[in-house]
Amino acid sequence: MYDDIVVPTDGSDYADSAAETAFDLADHHDATVHVVCAVDPGPLGKLRLPGDAASAEAAIEAKANQSVDRLEDRATERGLAVETATPSGPPGETILEYAEEAEADLVVMGTRGQGGVHRMAVGSVADYVIRFGDVQVLIAETDDG
Repeated sequence: MYDDIVVPTDGSDYADSAAETAFDLADHHDATVHVVCAVDPGPLGKLRLPGDAASAEAAIEAKANQSVDRLEDRATERGLAVETATPSGPPGETILEYAEEAEADLVVMGTRGQGGVHRMAVGSVADYVIRFGDVQVLIAETDDG
């Protein structure tokens, strides 16, 4: 039923919880897991930062790579086929573009309330993916309900 499952991550506990659900589905369906983290520096992208990162964009990209690598390791430990990507762009649009390119059957993502009546149930990125995507979306329940 599922051959390719996209798992967006932002490194949060919500994304990690959704990844576990995606890994279970991938294991059951012998599907490939695609772990993706959108790198969206926004207006701070060219801002110079102290320390190792040359810019805000470099720092955001490094965090994205760490988040993706961590989930890749967990998927590999479970014996799953996994692909990773850290494309640049606004998260909702980037997730949908990646899902289309990967010919994904399903996007599994976490969410949390981020203000506003509608966003109390579904976060803004998840809301975007649900509303504008042509792929099935599973919003995974988190441990804290």
